[in-house]
Amino acid sequence: MKITTLIENRESTNELNLTSEWGLSLYVEVNNHSILFDMGSSGAFADNAKHLSIKIDSVDVAVLSHHHFDHGGGLKRFFELNFNAKVYLADAPDGECYSKILGFLKKYIGLDRTMMDDHRERFEFVGKPTEIIPDVFIFPQIIDTHPKPLGNKQLYLKTKGGLSPDAFSHEIVMAIKENGKLVIFTGCSHNGILNMIDTVAKEFEGVPIKAVIGGFHLVASPPFNLMAGTRKEVENIAKSMLNYPVDVTYTGHCTGKQAFNILESVMGDRIKDMPTGSRFDL
Repeated sequence: MKITTLIENRESTNELNLTSEWGLSLYVEVNNHSILFDMGSSGAFADNAKHLSIKIDSVDVAVLSHHHFDHGGGLKRFFELNFNAKVYLADAPDGECYSKILGFLKKYIGLDRTMMDDHRERFEFVGKPTEIIPDVFIFPQIIDTHPKPLGNKQLYLKTKGGLSPDAFSHEIVMAIKENGKLVIFTGCSHNGILNMIDTVAKEFEGVPIKAVIGGFHLVASPPFNLMAGTRKEVENIAKSMLNYPVDVTYTGHCTGKQAFNILESVMGDRIKDMPTGSRFDL
């Protein structure tokens, strides 16, 4: 399995012509299939793909981790380049996705409604565990055993009744099974990274996990890159991660630099970052 970070918050460490932005997009090659997991905030993921000699028009299937713009903002560009691949995602939330910056500035952070209407035939909404292509699974119903990230406190759903906390029923976790092991993909882990892992582990009891890849949403306010929660709370997540049969974790985007440093202080070489342009084989 080969994975390329097409776009992420941080600049590439060795590819100066790549764009970075607040968002996430991963390109996965496995078993002669290509998967696009999330599409960043804009069409820049596709520009980066071109620089990296990755053909978006040949992507077999796309997956959106949840209904936020920083993971599905590139839908327009994707549909301009790719005319066949289905886009799998969880059912839409019961309201419009909003954030409150500094506690009072409201901002729409959902998907482009025009894209959802104009390309309705390209979307596959999934309400139960589904194998979308051989050995690639998505799970829309996340176990709720562990606490959800405190960073969620600024995220809401807007309905006729006003704003209410987003419970993130519109988030999925993806798992790929290869050579008797699993690789788990999360977008932001709004449901909590431990709950995401538990959801997959329950479905594949006893199967070792080669890697976990994605954001942990440990940022409190993305524009200011502040950390949600205390150092002890982040350390406890790291200690729990070490108790899972996970060989290595790659994280970035909404995990945040401060939280990553704390996670790394506990997990050592079992956690790595994944800036824009990074490539790794599993």
